[in-house]
Amino acid sequence: MEETLTLEQLIAAINSDDPDPRTAAWLAAGTVGAPAIKPTARISVEGELEVGRAAKRAMWKTVRTVGAPDAKAADKKAVIKELIAILLDGSRPEMLRRDVIWMLSEIGGQETIDAFYEIPDILEQDIREDARCCAERIPIEAAVKALKDALEEAPAALKPAIAHSLRVRGVEVPGVPCLKLVPTKGTTVEPVEK
Repeated sequence: MEETLTLEQLIAAINSDDPDPRTAAWLAAGTVGAPAIKPTARISVEGELEVGRAAKRAMWKTVRTVGAPDAKAADKKAVIKELIAILLDGSRPEMLRRDVIWMLSEIGGQETIDAFYEIPDILEQDIREDARCCAERIPIEAAVKALKDALEEAPAALKPAIAHSLRVRGVEVPGVPCLKLVPTKGTTVEPVEK
């Protein structure tokens, strides 16, 4: 049985110099739920290396706890809301926002896809590939629509990756060659279109 922690106990243990309480804390972070997301996100960025790692593991543990089949829908929704707030905060470090995107790929749904539309110039940002992969993983029709919208707006260099994600989701994408079929060395052979 997992130990139950308060938010204050979790943060104190994660910030500990001793690795044993840090480990016990991140393993029990799922019992704290959504209130743990923002503080552990901050520590994951600002904390000393091992403390930061423990904080990131606590975030992941929280995500996986609320994403479990027997978890309460309200707990999952609360964690998604906290993660989206971090994602949409452009002042947050890129690596944290990337981690948050991958966390959302495990538990997100419509609200995650809606958040992608709120990220200004997502096709120009370094998080675009992570967002594309996240949309590919979320099993709802809105994710496919978001990928189709991105394909229409994307510069030519981004289109093959977005087309790949659509093909993974079962959508035919004529006119954009598969990345595996585009020659990488000089050749006179034309790329095969699917």
